[in-house]
Amino acid sequence: MSGMLGNLALGFGAALSPLNLLYAFFGALVGTLIGVLPGLGPIATIAMLLPVSYGLEPLTALIMLAGIFYGAQYGGSTTAILVNIPGESSSVVTCLDGYALARKGRAGPALGIAALSSLFAGFVATFIIALFGPVLAEWALKFGPAEYFSLMVLGLVAAVVLAHGSLLKAVAMVVLGLLLGLIGTDVNSGTMRFTFDLYALSDGIDFVVVAMGLFGFAEIISNLEQTSERQILAPKIQGVLPTWDDFRQCWKAVLRGTALGSFLGILPGGGATLSSFAAYTLEKKVARDPSRFGEGAIEGVAGPEAANNAGAQTSFIPLLTLGIPSNAVMALMLGAMTIHGITPGPQVMSEQPVLFWGMIASMLIGNLMLVLLNLPLISIWVRLLSVPYRLLYPAILLLCGIGIYSIKGNSFDVFLAAGFGLLGYVFRKLDCEPAPLLLGLILGPMMEEYLRRAMLLSQGNAAVFFTRPISLAMLLAAAVLLLLIVVPAVRTNREKAFQG
Repeated sequence: MSGMLGNLALGFGAALSPLNLLYAFFGALVGTLIGVLPGLGPIATIAMLLPVSYGLEPLTALIMLAGIFYGAQYGGSTTAILVNIPGESSSVVTCLDGYALARKGRAGPALGIAALSSLFAGFVATFIIALFGPVLAEWALKFGPAEYFSLMVLGLVAAVVLAHGSLLKAVAMVVLGLLLGLIGTDVNSGTMRFTFDLYALSDGIDFVVVAMGLFGFAEIISNLEQTSERQILAPKIQGVLPTWDDFRQCWKAVLRGTALGSFLGILPGGGATLSSFAAYTLEKKVARDPSRFGEGAIEGVAGPEAANNAGAQTSFIPLLTLGIPSNAVMALMLGAMTIHGITPGPQVMSEQPVLFWGMIASMLIGNLMLVLLNLPLISIWVRLLSVPYRLLYPAILLLCGIGIYSIKGNSFDVFLAAGFGLLGYVFRKLDCEPAPLLLGLILGPMMEEYLRRAMLLSQGNAAVFFTRPISLAMLLAAAVLLLLIVVPAVRTNREKAFQG
């Protein structure tokens, strides 16, 4: 414990510098803003701001990008409660009871409990990272190429299993991402592959381009279809402090949501969205009167909001200790670390302790900033919600285009992002979740590299993946995850066939 306190002191020493505090505030403010405004989201925003981070110190850049991510979890609850529109996917379930509370004239307490639940969960999750991060990093030092390959297989399988909708569509998305990751110059032979003789593709497809297209442009196209008017319940906001009765009803929900979100955030494929849905389901199951949910139950706001913030922050654990992104946002964070010459993995903690512990300390500071930002500025966020979307999307498109062009100074990337935007829109219509595709794109080249290393060290013997205990355990875990979802699906199909 004394070692952890010493490390946190080292982190606070770095995070409390004026420049890092400024960028932590900027990240929290931008994160809240894009969480409030439906149509952008943290993935597209982080992708758009990656070029801005080039000129910053690595710690400063990561503090800003991390602030955007967990700031969006706070901001998303504002639109969910006041407008019944989730500003961020993890706030979808907050709409159910948050908007019902707002219609009853209790928008203030709903916003207050959402902010305080998120603050508590954020603090707990950050201490979990500080406590278990070093243990996991020490264990990860035992990993070789075979273990890293198997871990990535487990991560992709988990992304498939935990994705919304059809299993087949999720598998297709991952495979498409892996195939897109093969485009470019082969590292070993130096030959160009799958580039259609286009020199612009010789370095492969940049993950920022794909992320901006699938999540940014596609979201804008989808939002332009919405013709319904937003009914903002701003006049009914009176006070944001919950009553003692509210605290009495929801403190257990906050604890359960924090614990569940902290666990699910660590899992590959997990994160804020999965955590919030799981927390809402759990609260309905343990409630004495489940019929209250959807009609304005304060626990239906507190539990999911605690879970999504805890899940958002513990998803940094596999990234910082193993170098494996657990979701699409962490894939972008991995890209940001690579841009700054940082190799994510267990060596970060030993070789760059100021970076690791500075990130953790900044999360504690950022969570406090977010509460101080959100509660007083609710009236400003409400005014922003009244701005017609037709005035917002041209500015968003312009910023996205500038961000993409500034990465390589290549106009081809802008057109490519537009193409992925149309593809992302088609995916939405077909109910195909694009996040597994982005994970496949990021992990594909890494998987190929570790596969080749493992086969080279074993002299072509594929049994190396099954003879090494850690590698075998992760492959078995991936197989079990697939069975858990495939077997019930097969049983259901058989029952339907027999009934037919």
